[in-house]
Order: sequence, then C-alpha cells, then structure tokens
Amino acid sequence: MKKIIYMLIGAGSLFASCNDVLDIEDLTSYDPDQVWNDANLANAYMANIYELFGNWSTTAEQRSEQLIGIHFYPDRITISNGEYKSWDYNRIRLINQAIQDVSAGSLDQSVKDNIIGQALFMRAYAYFQMVMYHGGVPYVTVPQDRYEDDLYVPRNSTAECFEFILADLDEAIAKLPEQIEKSAGDYGKIDGMFALAFKAKVRLYMASPQFHPSDPWDNAHWQDAYEINKQAYETLLANGYALAENYEDIALVERGPEVVFAVINAYPNKVAVWDHGVRPGSESRGAANACPTWEYVKMFPMKDGKAFDDPSSAYYKTEDELLQSYWEDRDPRFEKSVVWNGKLYEVSGKTGRRQYTALGVAHELDDFGVNPRAGVNSTNLDRYSGFFIVKNSLLRLTQEEVQQYDVDFVLMRFAEVMLNYAETANEMGRLDEALAILKQIRQRAAIEPGADGNYGITATSRAAMREAILAERNIEFCFEGHRFWDLRRLRMLERLDGTTKHGVEAIAVAEDGTELSITEARTKASAYALQEDDFKYSLLQVPLSGVRVNSLPETYYFFPIQESVIDRNPNIEQNNNWGGPFNPTLE
Repeated sequence: MKKIIYMLIGAGSLFASCNDVLDIEDLTSYDPDQVWNDANLANAYMANIYELFGNWSTTAEQRSEQLIGIHFYPDRITISNGEYKSWDYNRIRLINQAIQDVSAGSLDQSVKDNIIGQALFMRAYAYFQMVMYHGGVPYVTVPQDRYEDDLYVPRNSTAECFEFILADLDEAIAKLPEQIEKSAGDYGKIDGMFALAFKAKVRLYMASPQFHPSDPWDNAHWQDAYEINKQAYETLLANGYALAENYEDIALVERGPEVVFAVINAYPNKVAVWDHGVRPGSESRGAANACPTWEYVKMFPMKDGKAFDDPSSAYYKTEDELLQSYWEDRDPRFEKSVVWNGKLYEVSGKTGRRQYTALGVAHELDDFGVNPRAGVNSTNLDRYSGFFIVKNSLLRLTQEEVQQYDVDFVLMRFAEVMLNYAETANEMGRLDEALAILKQIRQRAAIEPGADGNYGITATSRAAMREAILAERNIEFCFEGHRFWDLRRLRMLERLDGTTKHGVEAIAVAEDGTELSITEARTKASAYALQEDDFKYSLLQVPLSGVRVNSLPETYYFFPIQESVIDRNPNIEQNNNWGGPFNPTLE
C-alpha cells in the first residue's frame, strides 16, 4: 500500500499543497531512515497530520439554534452507532511514531525540536478532543502495533488525561518557536503563541461545569484557568495580536492581526467548502445547506448593544414589530453576517443586486414560503429559512467560480483568547476585567457606546456577566461552530432541548399594505426595485416535514465509548451516564 505525501518546494508551501509529490511507504510502515534524515520528508510527514485541524464547515452550527435543521433527533447518539465518537488512535500512533523516530534521526537538533514540539502539540490537541467528547481515555505515548490493537489498557482518569495534555503542551511550548511571523515561510505551522492560547482553552474546559456538575462555578480549577488565560491574553497582546479593525476582515483579509492559527488554503490545490454552501442556489452550484434561523436573528442585539425587547433600549420593539423590521437598527455584525430578503447583496460582482426570497418572486433556488397566490410550491421548505449567510463569503467569485473558495480557515483568533480570559476573570469575581474585554469586542463591532460607555452591557453580578459573555460569544463567533460546544461545556444544553426552529416568509405589498400581484412584484424585483420594507413577513416552522423538535438529553454532556471499542478491549469501561462505571468528570 502506498500513500502520497507532499514534498516541500519551500516551507511556505507545506500546508497549501504543491505539484511535486513523492511516493513513500504507507506512514504506518515507512522506513524511518528515509524520512527522519531528510528535513523535507520529515516536514511532509508532519503536514499529513495537520489534517486534524479541519477546515471550513458550513453546517457546524446546525447543532445550535443558529442554523436550521434538526441535528439532534431522538436517539441520534447511541452506544452502538458511530455518532459523536472520538477515538483517534490511528493519528495518535502516527504522532507518537514521529516523536520516537525523529529523535533517532540525523537532523539538526533545532529541526528535531521543532518537529517534536509540533507533534507534542498535536498529541495534546487530539487527546483534548477525545476527552472533550468522552472524559478520560487511554493516554498512549508510544507507537503501537498497527495490526494488533494494543489498547488493552484501561482508561486513564479524566484528571490524569488533563495532566498529560498540559504536560505535552508545556513541553511543546518549550520546543516550538515562540512566534511565527505572518510573513514567514513557515506561517501555518504551530508556534508557541497558538500553543499558549490553546493551553489556556484547555484550562477553561477543566474548570467548566461539564467537568464539575456539582460545583460548576466555585471549583478550584477556575483560579488556574484565570491565571493562564490572563497570561495568554497579555502575552499575545504584547506580541502584536489584536482585533481586526473591521469585523468582516477577520478571515477575508488573510494573515491579519487577529489570526492566532489558520489552516492554509490555496486554489487550485487546496480549496474549502464555504461559499457554495452558504450562497443562495441561484448564485451557487446547488441549494444552500446553511441558513440562519429566526430564533438566531432575534438574538442579535440592537445597535445600542441591548436586546430588541429590552425596555431600556432606544430601539425597543415587540417581537411582532421586530418581525416587520428585523433589519433596522441592529448590531452591525448582523448586516455583515446575514443575508435577508430585499438586502443589497452584490454577489458574483453584480452591482446593485438585491437578494429576494419571496415565493413566486425569487429564483426557485432561492425562494421560501407558502404564499398560495404564487401559484407554485417551494421546494426549499425543509432546507431554507428566508435567510442566507454572507459572513466570510468571497462575493467576487462568480457562480462558475464558487467552488474555488480558498480563504484560510481561522481555527483560533484573538477574540476567542479575549473572551476565554473574560469568562475566567468573571468566575473569579473580577467583573471589571471581564467588562473591559466585552467593551473592546463591542467597540470593534461598532455598537453605540452609550452614555455610560459600556456598549449596552448592564451586568453587575457574576451570573449576569456570565450570561453577557455567553451572549457575546454567540454573536461574535456566529457560524464558526462554537455555540453548541459552549452550551455543552457550561451544562446548558437544556436551552436547545425541546426547541423548534423557524424561518421568515416575505410577501410583496403595496404602500397601503395590500399584496402586490405576483407579476408586478416579479417585474419590480427583476429591476431590484423592491427593498426590505416593500414586503410583509410571517413565520414558518422549519423543517416543514420530518423531525421538527431538538432532542438533547442529559447524557450528552459526555458521549459514550462506542460498543465495538469495548467489545475489542474489555478493560475499557463505559461512562457512568451510559450505563457503565467510569466517571468522566473531575469530581
């Protein structure tokens, strides 16, 4: 069996891919003398493992209230199926092999240290994913036989796994370059700044309620979490990391000040799934698969930073009033993230183009609704909502080019480092530090500061500030895949359990409120003459058919070990929330 790996032309091409390739033995049975005595091959070996960091995912937020789709139907996760199982020992073996074999090779010590540092970080990262899913797992640190599954060992406790993860990260930080400059050829590799920020995130998880169900907010881990998160924030700040000036530039202006770690994409050799998943079908290569919900649209604050139904807001509205004017006076991040009916949306370079979703008026691949006067049925009632995503979209790509999306995937950005720090500061009773961070985030978002300069934040207690931080994460990281994991980490999945999702239908109306004929509405729309307030709006539950209610039981705070793993290794115990004796918490 052969495996193709990429050979470096230069360090800068490591993660984008290149045209020259080399056939070597499968990475599970390669000749270490061939790889670990050649820096190019050693780096190429490591490049294959970087796949663990993933890439853009349009549907990551279907797990939460942000996107339509009932992701968690009843009994989606069971002991026997493969859903939400993380048991990545094939990759662990490759990582451990690298650590062992590079040490025995003839490369310069500085090259060895760099590779070992990367591998140690990768091992910590992979184990953290497993612990986040399941609690403690066997923490294997030596290469295993690929034919005989050597995991005939019991699970390490969750506490032991966290200790090993932190030890690996500390050793990685000691060996990695402190910081790789954005202009450097090695940009895209792990450096000490990313490792420190990730270590702080691990500490945040250690303190979080997921691992401390009986003492969620006052356990001793919060102090350690606060100290390392404050250190990460201050260290990265001192090394030039900062919020991007414009929210819309965070990813689209690559290698910006906010990027802590990015997966490098480069057309034509490495592209990602984003634009052709979020664009309306008429401007893509098929129907969109990620559409925001009405529930999430409501969660965006008004431009004074307060909720739409907060009586103290200068922009207060009832929900009925909001439905008819949801685009007005909102947090500027809303306009930069969401596409709605009638919005100016100059995709594919089409100047003056507006997006329509009204049935009978919009393109059939864009419409959403049940208006009987349209004389047609929408085919999108199970997959659309009347909203699309514009965040991180390359509007310049034409319909024919939409699958050429190659924006670097931002895995961690400075705003996450900041909000992780704010969360730990708040739980230590340092509300002033948490508030200062939230104010910076909202100032960058261009929310109005208000007379008190607090950008609409009114929290004066630890519990209220906790909610303010969680709400800010929900908006700041929209469509980035954070929300479900935040709620799970905080043991707040009940906020998703039993919920439904809705979209918004638009119907064109005249100034007196009467409905326009479909012919007249279509004619005006073809000239982009209809704007948002030329429609009336109503709610439709989505999806129209099938499972329509989320189901997230208490057992989902730790996912089960797959039954087949336990069948192969009777020393592996099942989690106690899935019928076994193993306690996956830190209590």
